[in-house]
Amino acid sequence: MAPKPHSSSTPIAPKDRCLTRRQVEGLIADGNTIIIVDGKILKLDAWLPHHPGGEKTLMHVVGRDATDEVNALHSSEARQRMAAFQVGRIEGRWQNFLPPVQGGIFRPYGYQDQQLDQFEDLVESDQDTASESTSAPDSPIFDLLDGSGIPRSRVQKSGWLRQSSSVSSMSSAESLEPLEPKDTSRLSLMDARTQKEIDLDLDKYPALDPATQDDIGRRYRQLNQVIHAQGLYQCKYTDYLIESCRYALLFALCLLFLRLGWYATSGLFLGLFWHQLVFTAHDAGHMGITHDFVYDTVIGIIIADFLGGLSLGWWKSSHNVHHIVTNSPEHDPDIEHLPLFAISHRFFESLRSTFYDRVMVYDCVARFAIGYQHLLYYPVLTLGRFNLYVRSWDYLLRGLGPRKGPAWWHRWFEIAGHTFFWLWFGYGILYQTIPDARSRFIFVMVSHMVTGPLHVQITLSHFAMSTADLGIHESFPQKMLRTTMDVDCPEWLDFIHGGLQFQAIHHLYPRIPRHNLRKTQKLVQSFCNDVGIPYALYGFVEGNKHVVGRLADVARQAAILAQCHKTVAGSGKYGSH
Repeated sequence: MAPKPHSSSTPIAPKDRCLTRRQVEGLIADGNTIIIVDGKILKLDAWLPHHPGGEKTLMHVVGRDATDEVNALHSSEARQRMAAFQVGRIEGRWQNFLPPVQGGIFRPYGYQDQQLDQFEDLVESDQDTASESTSAPDSPIFDLLDGSGIPRSRVQKSGWLRQSSSVSSMSSAESLEPLEPKDTSRLSLMDARTQKEIDLDLDKYPALDPATQDDIGRRYRQLNQVIHAQGLYQCKYTDYLIESCRYALLFALCLLFLRLGWYATSGLFLGLFWHQLVFTAHDAGHMGITHDFVYDTVIGIIIADFLGGLSLGWWKSSHNVHHIVTNSPEHDPDIEHLPLFAISHRFFESLRSTFYDRVMVYDCVARFAIGYQHLLYYPVLTLGRFNLYVRSWDYLLRGLGPRKGPAWWHRWFEIAGHTFFWLWFGYGILYQTIPDARSRFIFVMVSHMVTGPLHVQITLSHFAMSTADLGIHESFPQKMLRTTMDVDCPEWLDFIHGGLQFQAIHHLYPRIPRHNLRKTQKLVQSFCNDVGIPYALYGFVEGNKHVVGRLADVARQAAILAQCHKTVAGSGKYGSH
């Protein structure tokens, strides 16, 4: 049953009614998609299938104050249009829920809650002072009823954190405390490892108490105002003129050597052409060029689909989720690469991916591959582009993107783009121009393997960073900086990295044009110093060592776990392994 707003002597517009946290919980329990933005309660059910960034992006912020996430990923025009979905507002500080897609359990709003609301209305009518400084902070995370009939607070499996609250919607503010294991010897091998990683992050990063996290969020928004004031959101189109000249030169060299019959050399330049194109497609996907949804989408699709044969829509649906739940083993598709790679021991548990909606089975193939993943890392990534073709066609043929709303035309424009790509590349070059199968094979392999460093650049910023879950109260900027690293390189090499060397900054402010990221870096470093968040910055070689080291470490953990299972099976004594 949907909650009713508190009565008032003065009529209040429905969208301006103040709802308690308990009432919002009831709305979510009824299946509504509710998020909080700038103190406004937005009900996005009608918008969900039309969201250009994909449904799953929104699902990960249900029940949360998503102000920073929304502001980071949307233009001011888009944020203004969100007012049409407002169904209420909150007072004071919002206490986040764990979204349903991540396992949150929500209590329906029932008769007893209505009786409590009526009692509160009577009390409020006799009081002139404000009731509370925060919206009523109840947790929706409960297990089955215990013997007393009172729901028990559920410990988050992925974070080993305890979230305390009472049943009443008038309860005091929640606390979030690390769960201290009563007996570490009783923890399984993998659970002990999870606890250790959480403890390391809790020691290294600022405390998760509301005051500290609110201060980080406030300073983060202040920095955004400074960035705006300095004009760093403004794109210098001369930079893209230089980029276009570079692209034209690389493609011209490809055609020149193709005409000369130097097919391997031609493939080399085509691969470099594709490598460079991806950077601008990435900019367009984040509306970082013109900041106009239609114009940047057209630019992005022309580059990604027509010239590169990859789906911009598929990439956005995956990448936007990555920006919200960065480095979460269950939720971030950008680190879900079983059976080939696992950057966390938690993949040994055969986790269920909320993005792919399937179990990532840790089977015999995965156990073998993970054991050698630090050796397979570079060879596999040289073939990464073939995987992107498969994912792109799967996305388009199954119609997984929005079919209505402002993005309805994307799928058809992308299919036209892919048709064009395979006409000029598959038919025009491979079939018509290159004379024999051997030369075609060489051309294809060289052109695609040359793009391998791009996949290294993409994974470099996250594979070596934390995958620990610190819970629902961690602020957006702290989570982004905790899970992302930047790569230090000289300015003259920026065109090689294409902005991917500033991924930590990009995750904080995704719509800043990449040519302005270097100027933004000093501001972000100053922000990190002020709030006490470590800013991860490594050289390209050092960063690669960290990634390969992480892969090797997880491979060793897999070997230890396998040996543990083998020993236990041989002894016939089954414990907590």
